[in-house]
Amino acid sequence: MLKLLTISNLAVISHLQVEFGEGLNILSGETGSGKSIILASLGLLLGERASLDLLRTGESRAVVEGVFEIEGNNPLQALLRESGIEVLEEDLIIKREIVANGRGKVFVNNQSATINLLKTIQPHIIDVHGQGEQQSLLSTGVQTSMLDAYSKSESLRKKVEARFEAVAQLVAELESLKKSDSERLQMLDLIDYQINEIDRVQPKLEEDAELATERKLLTNAEKLTTLCTEITSFLYDDDESVIARLSQSARRLDELATIDSQFSVQSEQLATAKYAIEDAVFIIRDYADKITYSATRLHSIEERLEALERLKRKYGGTLTEVLAHYEKMNVRQDELRNSENHEKALVSSLTEMVKGYRAEALKLTETRNKAAHELEKKLKKDLSEVALEKSQFRINFNPPLGGINFSQIRQWFSSETEHLILNRLGQEYGEFYFSANKGEELRPMSAVASGGELSRLMLILKSNIAPTPYPRTLVFDEIDTGIGGRVADAVGVRLKRLAKSNQVICVTHQAQIARYADVHLQVVKTVQGQRTLTTLNRLEAEGRVNEIARMMAGANVTDISIKYARQLLNNE
Repeated sequence: MLKLLTISNLAVISHLQVEFGEGLNILSGETGSGKSIILASLGLLLGERASLDLLRTGESRAVVEGVFEIEGNNPLQALLRESGIEVLEEDLIIKREIVANGRGKVFVNNQSATINLLKTIQPHIIDVHGQGEQQSLLSTGVQTSMLDAYSKSESLRKKVEARFEAVAQLVAELESLKKSDSERLQMLDLIDYQINEIDRVQPKLEEDAELATERKLLTNAEKLTTLCTEITSFLYDDDESVIARLSQSARRLDELATIDSQFSVQSEQLATAKYAIEDAVFIIRDYADKITYSATRLHSIEERLEALERLKRKYGGTLTEVLAHYEKMNVRQDELRNSENHEKALVSSLTEMVKGYRAEALKLTETRNKAAHELEKKLKKDLSEVALEKSQFRINFNPPLGGINFSQIRQWFSSETEHLILNRLGQEYGEFYFSANKGEELRPMSAVASGGELSRLMLILKSNIAPTPYPRTLVFDEIDTGIGGRVADAVGVRLKRLAKSNQVICVTHQAQIARYADVHLQVVKTVQGQRTLTTLNRLEAEGRVNEIARMMAGANVTDISIKYARQLLNNE
């Protein structure tokens, strides 16, 4: 669960520390007080895009940090280890920095991390449900995904997707073979030319670097000889060479050491230096003796390097890319010269792949049908608990839209596949049908559900779909849209029940929902000097009474609203 959220220099927040607890955490406050900023900061910790517009005016850096309790969450801990992140005993610490001039930074358990890692971590710790997601519930694609999540068939769906991708690839290859013979021959001529051009040069890996080094030595042969001669003269050959002076100094140092033995160490050091210089001279002489200059060899190298450069300009910036292109063209040459055999092999592979797709898609269809019946039964009971007892819910299945239509390429298949359409998501998509009132015809949810009904549908769907073996933090924003009174109270009861197994954070304007809070946090906007600030109050006892009364009565809190607020809280 989310234990602590710290926000600095974000929009109207200068510094704010929010301590959440177990159960149902309610965030309330007047419109514009800063509740959305708190949720936006939480979104930053989950990998959402950071905008510089979020920076507080006059500040160059904003920081959001969250501490999550993850003890016993083995899948998340395994994910962190695989990502090279040290796993702390109980907590996960995520920190996000937004910088005005430069790239922001991400830290997980005090180690540098990426936005992608935050997005991967998110499903293990938090599930956020906002008004935008409620609208996404109207999409048939989202509805199908939710059904698959409920039936725990995501792995089966991935198999169907993989089969579809393989079929699509084979179809693309087969269609490319349908090109005319003239086009095929033109392509073959081009490939033959490229292969022959590379064959004539026969480049070797790293050959250009080795030749460039040799060319440099040949070009500088005279200078190298001169340098070696001068060095050996300075060090050894001249009458006043280093070695001659060193020998003279050594004799005098030996004489000095016979008088005062403390110089015997320096005498040994000088002898060692002499040996080192002599070794260097011998190596330099040996190197100089091997220096040769060949104009013929230099010319040959220049021609070879030019040939290699031509290949690199045409087929890649390096010899590695040239050789890779050569291998690719050889494979393509074989394919074009043996297109008939290749086509038979592709058709054989495609037939098997289609058979595999149909088998996996059939399993997915059966799983979806079974899950749909189960979910319909569950939702019938759950809808009555959120004051939708007269509503009806059903999942209908329709053929997929788009995909691969085999009537276009039926020459490769038997008649039984003529009307088959393959889709990445399977052989059907699920669509939620809904009716809020008794006697009304069931219609697609997108056509009949109001904002308030969508809020409640989202709540009960998320209560049933894809629960995890480890408690998470569930965030609900604007779930009270379009509801009030008895309906709001029913939603509050549902949230309270959900909070028994998960930490729930809910932003609400409804007193009937706020009354069920285990932790009630009031967001307040104030003006200090010339600046607007958002602060937070953790409400207890009378504080809760006053806030519940404000939520019911608005700015004019009366004794009657205070009395009713007490009744609401006492009847919780």
